Amino acid sequence: PSQRRREMEEITGAQIIAEALRAQNVEYMFGIVGVPVIEVAMAAQAAGIKYIGMRNEQAACYAASAVGYLTGRPGACLVVSGPGLIHALGGMANANMNCWPVVVVGGSSDQNQETMGAFQEFPQVEACRLYSKFSARPSSLEAIPAVVEKAVRCSTYGRPGACYIDIPGDMVNGRVERAKVRVVPCCLPPPVSLAEPQAISQVVAVLQQAKRPLLIIGKGAAYAHAESNIQNLLDLTGFPFLPTPMGKGVVPDSHPNCVAAARSRALQQADVILLLGARLNWMLHFGVPPRFHPNVKFIQVDLCAEELGNNVRPAVALLGDVNSVVEQLLSALKQNMWKYPSDTEWWSMLKEKIQSNEQTTKELALQSSVPMNYYTVFHHVRELLPKDCVIVSEGANTMDIGRTMLHNYLPRHRLDAGTFGTMGVGLGFAIAAAVVAREEDPAKRVVCVEGDSAFGFSGMEVETICRYNLPIIIIVVNNNGIYSGLDKDTWKEMEKIGDLTSVKCSLVGSIC
Repeated sequence: PSQRRREMEEITGAQIIAEALRAQNVEYMFGIVGVPVIEVAMAAQAAGIKYIGMRNEQAACYAASAVGYLTGRPGACLVVSGPGLIHALGGMANANMNCWPVVVVGGSSDQNQETMGAFQEFPQVEACRLYSKFSARPSSLEAIPAVVEKAVRCSTYGRPGACYIDIPGDMVNGRVERAKVRVVPCCLPPPVSLAEPQAISQVVAVLQQAKRPLLIIGKGAAYAHAESNIQNLLDLTGFPFLPTPMGKGVVPDSHPNCVAAARSRALQQADVILLLGARLNWMLHFGVPPRFHPNVKFIQVDLCAEELGNNVRPAVALLGDVNSVVEQLLSALKQNMWKYPSDTEWWSMLKEKIQSNEQTTKELALQSSVPMNYYTVFHHVRELLPKDCVIVSEGANTMDIGRTMLHNYLPRHRLDAGTFGTMGVGLGFAIAAAVVAREEDPAKRVVCVEGDSAFGFSGMEVETICRYNLPIIIIVVNNNGIYSGLDKDTWKEMEKIGDLTSVKCSLVGSIC
């Protein structure tokens, strides 16, 4: 009888959305409530989803996408209609560029008011198609669970990314008998694909012929949880390696084969480069001269077929899950136990450059000028950082120099502006990392290192951090400007000249 009563009871659209998300193992929701989604947030909490109220939809979407990267399961971002959804588009675009899973749930105007100039009416499904892998509005309350399942599945399958679900206000508060709503089970984990065996054999042959080999570890390897296999690959082959910014920590920066301190030399002189979950985009100078050797052979490992061959034709392309493909490579290389010698001219060249660059960095770090230079700042910060902390970094010089000075020892423990070069992500990312850490490792600390300009994009999220009592330390490296700022005396002189919005460079000389 109790089961029958449950089936006959009416359930709201808000409850259906929340329960469908929870059925897909969505654990976290970030957003800003308002008409028409207040009830969705309340229903999410009732369903067991942790809801974190943010101060801006853009930061909420950054946080939800970072949860997707850190956990492998998309975070949900809840936004109101019109302007609220538009604010979240930046986060959706950032997630797509970084290949991180996120599901955005947007309220919209009532269906019977479409084209009438309804409150915050906007073509949201159409607008989101440019920024997502999947964008849809359920046709009925009964269809909501199937749409939610597809959004979660699409966000994680293949190349991860953003998905959008549009929920009109009349659906949020609409009611239907629970028995009429089809329960959709949780989608299966993303399928794991392997590279072709013949291609694996080709890669082994190319690697064994390399005179100046190099491994590049991208954030795709971090997302694939390939750290154990990649460390085994380095131990087996003896290759030098470079991490991309968010590939740091897949193998500790302290590993003897890390040549990050000789990055330019390694890229310019390597004759064979194995790319593990890294793309030949602007972050790797597109793989072309003069930043790379004209005759370099690239071996690409990627789960997206369309990425293979972008900008440079690879010597061998391996389509598949990074972790599984590296395991295939390990099996093939172990058959003859080949290892790259440690006494080669290539290793000598790299070690010489590492020593030279580290000495230069040390001299800069030990300068006692006032105000401090970046290297001095990061030298002292580095001395105090726990090795297991999550480092969130954004800014121009702050992020670029901090990447070389602040070391990572664990995978998925660095979050920064990423492939899209997005400023303003810092506090949203930090909130996501802290919320996840609080559940998985309460002793872990999140350290957010911000340039003063970057901090300004999302500074109000400090209130969110305080409201939820999150263990986040924020360090603002303040140079009073973007790239290079002005000191107080120079600013006062500029004020004397006239209107600060129209001060000409010719009047302030070397300042500009």
